[in-house]
Amino acid sequence: MKVIAFPRKDQGTGASRRLRNAGQTPGIVYGGTAAPLNIALDHNALYHALKKETFHASILDLEIEGKVEQVLLRDFQVHAYKQLVLHVDFQRVDASQKLHTKVPLHFVNAEISPAVKLHAGIISHVAAELDVTCLPKNLPEFIEVDLAKLDVGQSIHLADLKLPNGVTAVTQENLTIATATVPAGQVSAEGEAAAGGAEEAK
Repeated sequence: MKVIAFPRKDQGTGASRRLRNAGQTPGIVYGGTAAPLNIALDHNALYHALKKETFHASILDLEIEGKVEQVLLRDFQVHAYKQLVLHVDFQRVDASQKLHTKVPLHFVNAEISPAVKLHAGIISHVAAELDVTCLPKNLPEFIEVDLAKLDVGQSIHLADLKLPNGVTAVTQENLTIATATVPAGQVSAEGEAAAGGAEEAK
């Protein structure tokens, strides 16, 4: 994705307020060998970009005065109740240096899993993203979690995931990624039916 920004010379609360009133969002680019650079971005374009998952999990092409450099979105602040992005931080990406970032998890095949298909179970997504390290060229937009074989009472753990080449999970723990359970109401209903059957058999 491409992001267009402009150098920002004025700093401070008043300058930031004037920028926002003019439909722009203040930001900063840092990291690498170059000095941190204060920037401004079009607020509406940024607001809509932040709604896209790829904007949070991909290497972005940031263009400033015709010069393009690769960056990652590192942080952003939004207003407590207004649809307003207050500030955004980008980190420069070095092709030779490993990144430490979060990658979203995409869950697939829930509808054909034994948990859902045979037992009308509920699959809970325990994790929505994964902390990873990798070179910029290996950064995936997402990591797929295949639920096709998940049955009730079972879980999918980090060790069950097939991570893309060159991508390593940061944590050493075998995190729980998803679990499958039978709804509580259904369990009690089945129990009552079984008990009723036992009574009739007496």
